[in-house]
Amino acid sequence: MTQVPGPPPANQLLIGLARLGQAVRMEAWRNAGPHNLSPLQADIVTLLQSKPRPVRQGEIVEALASTPPTVSDAVKVLRKKELLEATRDPGDARAQLLGLTEAGRAEAGRLTAQSETLTGALGALSGPDFAAMLRGTTTLMRELQDRRAIPVSQMCLTCRFFVPRAHPEETGRPHHCNYVDAPFGDAELRVSCPDHETA
Repeated sequence: MTQVPGPPPANQLLIGLARLGQAVRMEAWRNAGPHNLSPLQADIVTLLQSKPRPVRQGEIVEALASTPPTVSDAVKVLRKKELLEATRDPGDARAQLLGLTEAGRAEAGRLTAQSETLTGALGALSGPDFAAMLRGTTTLMRELQDRRAIPVSQMCLTCRFFVPRAHPEETGRPHHCNYVDAPFGDAELRVSCPDHETA
């Protein structure tokens, strides 16, 4: 008698996610560029580019879920490479604010260009598969954020402008963004949005 296979164990998905994370990290090492940046240094540069103002080092630690000594070492290296500059915090003379130099902004532009390897791989997904994967990713991220396992991301699911299932499913664009006052579908969900405001 043939047994009907049950659902795959959760560890199979976790293994798959770990492999995808390895691919992203390996691509970051390959994309070290002219300044030979480590993945953490690259993360700091791209994070600062997304900020409208210079930030304290503690904000970088929190946003990247790292440790103060690790971020401090990376910041020192980035300052030596003249990609970061520090200014006094007008609200607290003992604190410093970190921002990108002109060279840092140029490097951030290079870093945010999409990897051909990774975007090429994403091209293998059909439209519905891409939408399902993005929906699943945002759901997992939201759950992990609620469990305080990862830092809070500026994504649709935590934004006050996001209205899920505001429109009929059959339209293919069931959600609504009150910021731009427009419907959108799962394939347009954002995990990082500059217009995000926490719900």
